[in-house]
Amino acid sequence: MATNPLPPPGFAPVLGVASSLSGKAWRWRGGNMELGEDHLAGPHGLDRTILDQLLLTRGVAEDDLARHAQPTIRGFLPDPSVFQDMDTAAERLARSVMAGERVTIYGDYDVDGATSAALLVELLRQLGLEAGYYIPDRLLEGYGPSGEALVRLAESGSQLIVTVDCGAMAHEALGMARDAGVDVIVVDHHKCSPELPLATALVNPNRLDESDLGAAHGHLAAVGVAFLLGVALVRNLRGQGWFGDHRREPDLMGLLDLVALGTVADVAALHGLNRAFVAQGLKVLARRDRIGMAALMDASRLTRAPQCSDLGFALGPGINAGGRIGESTLGVRLLTTTDPEEARAIAAQLSQLNEERRAIEAEVQEAAEAQLAGQHNMAVQVIAGHGWHPGVIGIVAGRIKEKTGKPAVVIALDEAQGKGSGRSISGVDLGAAIIAAREAGLLVAGGGHAMAAGLTIDPARLGDFAGFLDERLARDVDRARAGAAMLLDLALAPGGLTPELVETLEAGGPYGVGWPAPRIAVGPVRIVKADIVGKDHLRIVAAGNDGRSFKAIAFRAAESEMAQTLLHRSQGRRFHLAGRVKLDDWGNRPAAELHLEDAAFAD
Repeated sequence: MATNPLPPPGFAPVLGVASSLSGKAWRWRGGNMELGEDHLAGPHGLDRTILDQLLLTRGVAEDDLARHAQPTIRGFLPDPSVFQDMDTAAERLARSVMAGERVTIYGDYDVDGATSAALLVELLRQLGLEAGYYIPDRLLEGYGPSGEALVRLAESGSQLIVTVDCGAMAHEALGMARDAGVDVIVVDHHKCSPELPLATALVNPNRLDESDLGAAHGHLAAVGVAFLLGVALVRNLRGQGWFGDHRREPDLMGLLDLVALGTVADVAALHGLNRAFVAQGLKVLARRDRIGMAALMDASRLTRAPQCSDLGFALGPGINAGGRIGESTLGVRLLTTTDPEEARAIAAQLSQLNEERRAIEAEVQEAAEAQLAGQHNMAVQVIAGHGWHPGVIGIVAGRIKEKTGKPAVVIALDEAQGKGSGRSISGVDLGAAIIAAREAGLLVAGGGHAMAAGLTIDPARLGDFAGFLDERLARDVDRARAGAAMLLDLALAPGGLTPELVETLEAGGPYGVGWPAPRIAVGPVRIVKADIVGKDHLRIVAAGNDGRSFKAIAFRAAESEMAQTLLHRSQGRRFHLAGRVKLDDWGNRPAAELHLEDAAFAD
């Protein structure tokens, strides 16, 4: 095994692949790692070397490897007081707890909003206060707190309202709440404008006036910020002597299943504190203590301990389905119920809604892709259609982004306005561009963060808006796309593709945005068998020179140049294959398989 520092620009590509079947050069993510077929049988210390290398190439300092190898909450949790308004928020919420005030948690209708609301409802319940919650209807009320809703909550007796995953830009709504005499705490993570809305406290690491320590946690999802508020609240109550013989401190660590789910589902960067949240939250999820979460896992047919990918592809979509096309409160109801029968009923309902969502999404996806041909020169794909369901446009935007390699904004139009959702690529701050478009008068409303954003637009301004994004982001998109390459962590012969290797690589997780899963190159190999399974998945069996074979699958890739080459033009040729290695445990003996992302000729 050889480990070298990152070479300068222009160095020789990995395995000589300057242009793969997808047109990418293969580069080392950092120092290279090349394993022969017998290296994994060597001393145990090799595992440690691979793990260290994975951490180093993800930005970990050499003297900080131990902390990142075992990410714990204690190792990464900041003092909540470093955040602007955190102590004010904790003191005001503590006052509600001690006085038994009526508190309402005002959430958003996505997974981050649902988990943030559920976390605070559960925490306050453990503190002896039964808080209410309010989740707006996506279609009727739209994103964020409305002034009318806040005033109604005040008139119904709420003395304190806590908005979660929304509120940072709700100037008018919070002004109406202030006039109605109700205190509002904002817990958010979306980008803020220089002028903050009127609130008792606004806790958001992305405030422009945030401290350096606080701003360093700008990658947190709202549920992570809500957890930090929970830590600050408990500390405040402890300092006031609230806990004693008859009052137990709440189980903060038991809330990490909610933090993990919201963080992954909101596609928050999994480095630092977020990675610790998810690593520890997965352990809580495995215990299945939360009745609603257990019911959701059962409805998702998840019988083993959840993995990080399950949060984004199985559990998250289930929670999201209620807010997208059903009843917006279903997610919070499921995550806070103490009744197993109710939990099973809600989980079944969400599962059915998720199936309906898939069908609706497919229709919108097909219609959106039909518009792409006329936009090949645009830096940002802005696609709009009448009658599209607003509940699926964010998913479709993500699919378009993956298909084109460019940021995408998908807008559902009606006669009066358009509701849009955008997804970006690494290196292009879409949220800032949306805020700038709103400030330029091109949008009725809009905001978000670097990788995702939402907006409301007058249909007559669509052309101007698309032109604004193209002009503002063209250079960033070109730079991001020019730097795109297949980044590899490891190269090995087919015999090195073993379950033991999978276990070693998984030790560097959990993986996600900002902490990418290891990508390996395997080869040279010849294609023994290639066919299409399901709707459009490529499945192959590949073998090395020694005859050792393995399975690989490329999802949703049937029409790609790579798939067509491996299906029809592979005879007599050898290839290098690149992708992420997973454990296939369907058979009697677990085997490593490759989730194929790219391929290149080896000769």
